[in-house]
Amino acid sequence: MLKKVALVLSCTLMSLVCYCQTDHVIIPKNIRIKGDSVIKKQLISSINGFLKEIAKPNKENAFIPKENLPETAALLNEIRGMESGNDANKKSVYKCYLTNVILLEDSIHYIVQLSYMGVDESTPVLKASFKLMAKREGNLFYFYSPLKRNTATWKSKKMADFVFHYQSSLNATVVSNYVKKANEFDKKLNAPPYTNEIYYCDDLQEALELLGIDYKSDYNGSDHGDLSSFENDIELDIVGSSDLFPWTFDLHDLWHDRLHHTVSTEIINKPVDEACAYLYGGSWLISWDEIFRRFKTSMGTERDWLTAFNENKNFAASQQYHLYVSYVINALIVQKIEKEKGFQSVIELLSCGKKEISNENYFKALDKIIGINRLNFNEQVEKLIENKSSKIN
Repeated sequence: MLKKVALVLSCTLMSLVCYCQTDHVIIPKNIRIKGDSVIKKQLISSINGFLKEIAKPNKENAFIPKENLPETAALLNEIRGMESGNDANKKSVYKCYLTNVILLEDSIHYIVQLSYMGVDESTPVLKASFKLMAKREGNLFYFYSPLKRNTATWKSKKMADFVFHYQSSLNATVVSNYVKKANEFDKKLNAPPYTNEIYYCDDLQEALELLGIDYKSDYNGSDHGDLSSFENDIELDIVGSSDLFPWTFDLHDLWHDRLHHTVSTEIINKPVDEACAYLYGGSWLISWDEIFRRFKTSMGTERDWLTAFNENKNFAASQQYHLYVSYVINALIVQKIEKEKGFQSVIELLSCGKKEISNENYFKALDKIIGINRLNFNEQVEKLIENKSSKIN
């Protein structure tokens, strides 16, 4: 596939003098589009309309069928911004080319390939190549991700508000616990109901291809990851790692996911969010109790908890798998607030605003909610640490 794409790239860039350019997509001379001249014009016009509306919110793109919005939104999230180079000062470095059009047997549906290409110091560069389905209705074509077509033979399992899509097998025990935890988090958050569609792929490359991404330079060398969207009250996740991958069903990330669908990320205080994730889901597959034990060992005879909180050092064994002091202290505070004031008060602290260097917004909210401030911080945190230590020893 990459050899074919490279060949198209080379031929296209060498024949730039032969293309006809419309508003957003370049049509190389060698592209063959089956159908009469009217259909060809309608297709090219619709592609331009589709690309022009990518700058809008996904649901406002008039060239996407509503029933295909969730998966197409995930694809649009990957297409958006492809014209720009990696250098922030280089705008419109890459141009969009129509590199292939295939008419399917029903004479209504097409497969359309769009590639973003450019020249860097005389070297042809392929930034990305995307494959979309196109359907002709009246005088227009509508575009959508081939995800459903590519997974038509897959199996599905529904559990509560979750639908899991997989090729051969699914770890029922792990999945059941994952759904149970999601429901627990939603109950805490008083979250509105929504559907979760999850596709489990063996690796990131498979996830990309299923969604309609033949190639994207951003993912060079990546073997796992996920692609997602939230549209039509459906959270779509295409997980680029098998259910045997240790973080596929990570409860820490699940907490973040459920919270961010309930509380705006514009007002969430990240250290408190991370603290809740430690408390309810652990981190790096390490349980909350084990995180606290490592924290206690690392801090030794430390008693100036305000300074430690502000310095927020990483006490993990490596910088990659980080564990932070302030997140642990916040987790202890969250436990106290939830026990004494209820979870709504935890939400109040979570929503105190993005982290400030001075932590002024955080301490103002904390003092109001539970009476902990800079003056009594060391004393209060020491009590929480002693209480937690007595329970896990």
